[in-house]
Amino acid sequence: METITYQRKKVYDPILRLIHLWNGLAILFLMTTVWLSDLFEKGAGEKMLWHLHIYIGYGLVVGIVARLAWGIVGSRHARFSDMWHPIVWWDAVRNFNLQAKPRFGHNTLASGVYLLVYLLLITMAITGLSLAAIEHSMGPLNAWIGDMPWLKEIVEEPHEFIFYLLMGFVVIHIAALIWHERKDKTPLAQAMVTGYQYEVEQSNLNEGDHHA
Repeated sequence: METITYQRKKVYDPILRLIHLWNGLAILFLMTTVWLSDLFEKGAGEKMLWHLHIYIGYGLVVGIVARLAWGIVGSRHARFSDMWHPIVWWDAVRNFNLQAKPRFGHNTLASGVYLLVYLLLITMAITGLSLAAIEHSMGPLNAWIGDMPWLKEIVEEPHEFIFYLLMGFVVIHIAALIWHERKDKTPLAQAMVTGYQYEVEQSNLNEGDHHA
């Protein structure tokens, strides 16, 4: 029977984990309100759902701002500098090498995707606040662009497109976690709950190479 030993290290701080949970739930609830609004289209509940969507969007904006701030002043593995690996990304593209070296913290290849997702979230937040002002006369941008209905066509399509991209990201992100846990025999998903990450001991890897 194969015995695997792990190194364990506290990597993700409580504030980062709380922000991750906050933003994840906000995105999930935003998706839910969109799906429900399709069911209640033209019905009495549609307006209420869109107002709820906007308020949840405010919550996501708070979470995005918190993540941006914590990415600058937070703990080592929460900082964006720990997710910036352009040499690794270039090597992956040039040599089609999608196998990242084990390390504590964010996966060096996946971190590039995470940074892109943050940019998409910022864009979605800006376009969402714009739509709230233009369509519902709500939010902090209402005083500036609430009377500019012509802006709707400019911001609506990017907002919806990014929304569907994020839906795809959520599905792929969860699937990738499950796949890597099975492939690498390393617990991953619990890291954003407990803060601890696990890596297979180097001796186990060497034995695996030897038997191969």
